[in-house]
Amino acid sequence: MLLDLTGKKALVTGIANNRSIAWGIAQQLHAAGAELGVTYLPDDKGKFEKKVRTLVEPLNPTVFTPCNVQDDEQIAAAFKSVEEAWGKFDILIHCLAFAHKDDLTGEFSATSRAGFTTALDISSYSLTALANAAKPLMNEGGAIATLTYLGGVKVIPNYNVMGVAKAALEMSVRYLASELGPAGIRVNGISAGPIRTLASSAVGGILDMIRHVEATAPLRRTVTQAEVGNTATFLCSDLASGITGQIIYVDSGYEIMGM
Repeated sequence: MLLDLTGKKALVTGIANNRSIAWGIAQQLHAAGAELGVTYLPDDKGKFEKKVRTLVEPLNPTVFTPCNVQDDEQIAAAFKSVEEAWGKFDILIHCLAFAHKDDLTGEFSATSRAGFTTALDISSYSLTALANAAKPLMNEGGAIATLTYLGGVKVIPNYNVMGVAKAALEMSVRYLASELGPAGIRVNGISAGPIRTLASSAVGGILDMIRHVEATAPLRRTVTQAEVGNTATFLCSDLASGITGQIIYVDSGYEIMGM
């Protein structure tokens, strides 16, 4: 069976620019034949909307809607737009994470209450909120995929509260997989190796992390957005119909190394 998503409708969140992992996923979904919908984070001047709209134009998205995941009304409105355009859909891609830069450095015990709440809300709870809004609209055989990182299971310098958020995200994958499985909806996470993106630029020493992976990982390199996109496309296809509740590492094998 060839990987073919023709006839599938996929909603992608988290595209910020052409370095975004979400952008790599969107490209691979499109290449496999999926019809795309895209959400963007709205801003007062509309600059972000224009930037994302221009970037995704070659992929011909048939849904393009604002969605600030910290606003329940915007989440509801976004999925109302999805329902009006598509009725039902098949794939939800969650590529959302944020923590204040000050909460990614220094002593973890000094994390502010507000910073902890923000990181967990955007980086973890948003998956639960989007899944809850999506589930009445998803076809049987549908799939949800999210992005995580090794810092959710092991201590990574300068990751701090985001590691806690990713740990919560990974456990959310398992609980959602259990809940949605009887409806034929699968939920999985992809733990990607370090990639230079707008989000990762907030992590101190990101270039040192990438060089360390290149020197240590079995494949002696880090990964690309396209490689993560290929895995997401596979997980959302019928080829992965028996896989749910899993965290798949796409990190050139770095996760297996002890030293």
